Amino acid sequence: MTRPDRRWLIPAALIALSLIPATAGVLRVADLAGVPGPLAGQSRFAAAPFVTMLHAGGSALFLILGATQFAAGPRGRWHRLAGRVAVAAGLAGAAAGIVMTLTFPAEPANGPLLQALRLIFGPLWMLCLLTGLRAALRRDFAAHRLWMARAYAIGLGAGTTVITFGLWYLATGIDTPTTAALAQLAAWTLNLAVAEFGLPRLPNRRPA
Repeated sequence: MTRPDRRWLIPAALIALSLIPATAGVLRVADLAGVPGPLAGQSRFAAAPFVTMLHAGGSALFLILGATQFAAGPRGRWHRLAGRVAVAAGLAGAAAGIVMTLTFPAEPANGPLLQALRLIFGPLWMLCLLTGLRAALRRDFAAHRLWMARAYAIGLGAGTTVITFGLWYLATGIDTPTTAALAQLAAWTLNLAVAEFGLPRLPNRRPA
């Protein structure tokens, strides 16, 4: 039996975690297109379907393409092409998410704390992407790698929240807007800690 390529273990794990928010985004887009599904009838998204689709599609594309950038090995043409598309998709998804937070009707499960956190981490996501792109253009690949990892950590927050909130709910049975916001904050914090302290331990990869 052929052994799995260990270079893709991290990307495969990230893609698996990314499928959680990506699937939710696909279902939401399907609902806006009139396809019956579990998210049907959420009129707050129907008020601005383009912004909703931009956030869902951009975020999902960023997460999937971004995960491939963590594969071990030399950097080549795929890294540059996929990276550029991922940056554009991430910026679009983050910008649309900020617009949704500021303009969409409030969701009952979301309190003011979660809204405030989204208005902090949305711009921070964009800042990390732009700083990482600037570092790449300057050929400072160590800084580029770290800033892009930070951007990915923020973008993956929705996926990790399923774990942090799930563990909290299983332990306590408590589900309030405040606990939902704290679970989201814990997910972002955990992801950023991994990017900050775990990434430098991986082998440094130079462009091919």
